[in-house]
Amino acid sequence: MSNLSNIKSEIEKYANEVNLTELQIVKKLEDHYFNKKINENLKLYKKRKKKVSDITKDLKISPRKFYAILEKKKIAHKKYKKEDITLDV
Repeated sequence: MSNLSNIKSEIEKYANEVNLTELQIVKKLEDHYFNKKINENLKLYKKRKKKVSDITKDLKISPRKFYAILEKKKIAHKKYKKEDITLDV
């Protein structure tokens, strides 16, 4: 429990120095570690060591969001086109 209180006090000190709220600092930390985890998984994805379904399950994001990240980082991936299905009656 003392480790958590140390982290809290460090965040409070940093918040006072930078003029941000504690929540803003935590949000920035969350974004940083999420991006770090994304980059690790993208390396595995490029080497074909990990599938999209496994990555989305680990990161708790939707496949659409993952594909959006791939497009944003300009990583080649397979696009599945939905074709219009018409029935001849």
